[in-house]
Amino acid sequence: MKVNKILVSQPHPAVIEKSPFYEYAKEHEVEVVYKPLIRVVGVTLKEFRSQRVEILDHTAVIFTSRTTVDSFFHICEEARITVPESMKYICQTEAVALYLQKYIIYRKRKISFSNGSFTNFLELIIKHKEENFMLALSEPHKPELPETLAKLKLKVDPVILARTVAADCSEVDFKSFDLLALYSPSDVKALLEHEKAEEMPPVATFGEGTLLAAIDAGLRVKASAPSPEAPSMAKAVEIYTSRLEAGEEIDDVEHKTDVEKEEFIRTQQNKLAKKTRARRSSTTTATTPKK
Repeated sequence: MKVNKILVSQPHPAVIEKSPFYEYAKEHEVEVVYKPLIRVVGVTLKEFRSQRVEILDHTAVIFTSRTTVDSFFHICEEARITVPESMKYICQTEAVALYLQKYIIYRKRKISFSNGSFTNFLELIIKHKEENFMLALSEPHKPELPETLAKLKLKVDPVILARTVAADCSEVDFKSFDLLALYSPSDVKALLEHEKAEEMPPVATFGEGTLLAAIDAGLRVKASAPSPEAPSMAKAVEIYTSRLEAGEEIDDVEHKTDVEKEEFIRTQQNKLAKKTRARRSSTTTATTPKK
């Protein structure tokens, strides 16, 4: 068997040679079609205000995507809010951090970013634990980050700054593809608006949330990223293609609980709880009058 044609649920690259799928497509003689299944739009000022979150009550903003960056500064402009120079920005990836240059002067002292992994991002946020955070989210979103920050009892206000809506895919024949590369749970949802899961070709997924959504929907997941052997979607697809060409029988990908991540969260909870108790103890000692 061979993969001849795949659909990548991302916008067409401005420079095709810079696409992570470019070398893969040449080497394996695969046709790669770029077609977003969804589009993300910023919320209106009215929708933002209905959430009763005041931007200027916060000292730091947590960004996980460039769309929420656009929406944040659009809301500020429309509401005539001047963001103070002292505002800090915590970004999940370097790409999101660099995108902030569209709106502010890039200074490392107030912009920081993680390597994209959940645990590294969490460590970065905890490093700034004294801040009053506003967590910028898209709807729908994985509840993992807001739920974990709540468990750690950090001062965080989640706010929806963007919403995901389905793109027009009425002219796409999904059955003509040998593999569909999906990047979000919303991609899975949009896909199933057009065909039944059992009639779809195999899929590759990026991220734990997308993998879970695809499995729950009954799709056949044959490749998944990120992982130690496949840090990117392109690498995961390449591994799948090579194994298929070698005649291997490829089982569906199964979801596995990240034990290390769960242990990391528990450790951070215990550390923060100990520090809180220590601060309370010292405060009590300092305020207790001597006899």
